[in-house]
Amino acid sequence: MRTELTAAFVKTATADPGKDRTIYWDETKPGFGLVVTQNGAKSYVIQYRAGGQSRRLTLDANALSLDDARREAKKFQGDIERGKDPLAEKRAQVAAVEAAKTNTLRMVATEYFKREGKKIRTMRERENTFERLVFPKLGDRQIDDIQRSDIVKLLDHIEDKNGPVRATKTLAFLSALFSWHAARTDSFSSPIVRGMARSKTSERARARILSDTEIVAVLRAAEAQPGAFSSLVLFLLFTGARRNEAARMTWSEVKDGGVWTLPAARCKVKKDMVFPLSAAAQALLNSLPHIEGCPFVFTTGGKVPVTFDGKARLDAASGVTGWRLHDLRRTARSLMSRAGVNADIAERCLGHVIGGVRGVYDRYEFRDEKKSAFEALAQEIEKIRQTAPI
Repeated sequence: MRTELTAAFVKTATADPGKDRTIYWDETKPGFGLVVTQNGAKSYVIQYRAGGQSRRLTLDANALSLDDARREAKKFQGDIERGKDPLAEKRAQVAAVEAAKTNTLRMVATEYFKREGKKIRTMRERENTFERLVFPKLGDRQIDDIQRSDIVKLLDHIEDKNGPVRATKTLAFLSALFSWHAARTDSFSSPIVRGMARSKTSERARARILSDTEIVAVLRAAEAQPGAFSSLVLFLLFTGARRNEAARMTWSEVKDGGVWTLPAARCKVKKDMVFPLSAAAQALLNSLPHIEGCPFVFTTGGKVPVTFDGKARLDAASGVTGWRLHDLRRTARSLMSRAGVNADIAERCLGHVIGGVRGVYDRYEFRDEKKSAFEALAQEIEKIRQTAPI
């Protein structure tokens, strides 16, 4: 329908009865019109041809007056005459905006975690690192816009707050993500180069084990401070278990006469692990209360797994400093060697996977051997308790 478009007409125009929408083409400006729907929505339309195809570009009538819309139409028609396609350009702009929403560091990392999570045993640690340290600073940035200087500033902040080792590990996780993304895109290049690490390999590899005197001091301090955290510390020493795996142990995982079965879903190596606990470790678990409605063996408040807030108090009570809970794992492994435990069995007691052909074909669980190893560890600890000068 052709008519003379005026501001008054635009204000009062309605769609023809029985039609979803009606287009009123402007008599004074070919290819320009007003679209009115049955529910009263209005928009301006520019009709043109590009690449041999008919195109229709719309403009919001609520945002533009008739005069403004005509000026926009004149500009677009000038572009069309010069061989441009305004609708295609508009669609490209919208697509770019939508693509930008999925190309932030956070979105790329989320896709990385989703696709690679089952292949990388440290993925949970990587996810936690990104959530705590990376996303707050760079998560909403376009990954293509992140420059080397941005990474340097991030590492400076982490080094100041969490130490050089944590900064270097974060750099390694970022580098892996950037390499993965670069392999899937045409133009992305990682901003990370050699020389950005904040610590040397020799500095990152901890060798700390507790001395006999320190073991006894920690034992006595933990036994003198009953509670979930102290019990966890003792359990870690008796088993060499990983801190988080032990802290989140549930009562349903401990059965069959004191056998702890760590499910693959919670295990770092993503395999079910069986640990036949020593009598000392079993006695420790038997001394802990079963709180109704709480599945966790070591619990803070009866609702959540134990937290590690008690470490400072234990240090103060024992006088032992400069150690971490993970050092108990290294200490337990060293004590097994001292007690004469076979190296392969000791590694299995720590939940390590034996590699090579044996790791593929040997499906024996070594329950009796691991049970003997844990008993030997408990006896070695008791011997230290009896003989250490303290």
